[in-house]
Amino acid sequence: MPRAKRSIEASVTVDDVALVWHLHREQLWCPPDGWRGMAIHVRVAELTRRELFLEYPAFVTQKAGFMRMDPPRPNILPAKVAAHIRQAMEAGWDPGSRGKPFVFEVEELPS
Repeated sequence: MPRAKRSIEASVTVDDVALVWHLHREQLWCPPDGWRGMAIHVRVAELTRRELFLEYPAFVTQKAGFMRMDPPRPNILPAKVAAHIRQAMEAGWDPGSRGKPFVFEVEELPS
């Protein structure tokens, strides 16, 4: 039986923009693609504007020649998430713009 998704949410202010983020997806197994890492959804607090999805890398622990099906869940540090939001802004995400959600692939875990 799959484990329930954690409900993690926080508010952060980055460059004078009030943002709210929450855990969008836990790490999961996707048959065509293999393991997919967890994702965090970021939006502007008071307006409906362009949203951001922080996509984290998948990690799988191996034990004695087999793959563990329930990988450990990393802790999510709000300071790391704020730093990743700043990286996404430097990469081109403008929270005041409109359009399709911006997907930013982060190279490190938020722990």
